[in-house]
Amino acid sequence: MTEHDDVSARAADAETSARAADAETSARSRARRQRRVGPFSFRQVGAVGVIVAAVALGLVALTTPLGRPASVAPVSPNATFYRIGNATVGLSVGDRAPELSVPDANGAATPLLDLDGKPIRLADLHGHPVWVNFFASWCPPCQAETPTIRDVAADYRARGLEVVGIAVQESSADDVRAYAQRYGLDYTIGFDGTGAVYNAWRNLGIPTQYLIDGDGIIRMIVKGPLVDRQTAEAALASIVPPAASAAASSRPG
Repeated sequence: MTEHDDVSARAADAETSARAADAETSARSRARRQRRVGPFSFRQVGAVGVIVAAVALGLVALTTPLGRPASVAPVSPNATFYRIGNATVGLSVGDRAPELSVPDANGAATPLLDLDGKPIRLADLHGHPVWVNFFASWCPPCQAETPTIRDVAADYRARGLEVVGIAVQESSADDVRAYAQRYGLDYTIGFDGTGAVYNAWRNLGIPTQYLIDGDGIIRMIVKGPLVDRQTAEAALASIVPPAASAAASSRPG
């Protein structure tokens, strides 16, 4: 073999080695590109991940309120006003309070009965300030205000106040009677089993308070519980005269 042939052979070997190296490098590159997660390639998995992240960020943006809301304390269930029935235009301050009547079997109006079966008539309370309280024994805010109503009724009785509780949405009068016994209630309570009085007064929910003066005119309406005694007494000021005035008017002339 000549020197020229030897040089040519070495060049060919070098070229073959280079091609083999290139082939190995290409094979490794293809293997890296073809690595898979189950039936999916890394590239496909990565693309899906990007899409999921983008959707998540979009949902966060859509559901996050604009601006930072002010810190709000948890709402006490005792302060809740329970809506019952459809919205309606209710009675207003200055209206004459409707009589507490229910239809009998023939549709004629008859007085609402108390838990002892005695009729309750606002006409019989003429001249007295009256606090009418629509409530239910199962209603948490009603339960919360009941001790306040009981105590205020007792303390203001000498000043002429008459309290009339009207139980609605109840299964039976016995349930209401048990409730009254549990709380030691001695003011008048009527059982509005049919909801006739509740509807006639166009109530929106419970508890609802009507403060009625001695002439039968509604002077204040409170939609919600009067749990705090101070708030209850402030409301009663709209119908109950000051203690000194009440004492003076009760003296013989």
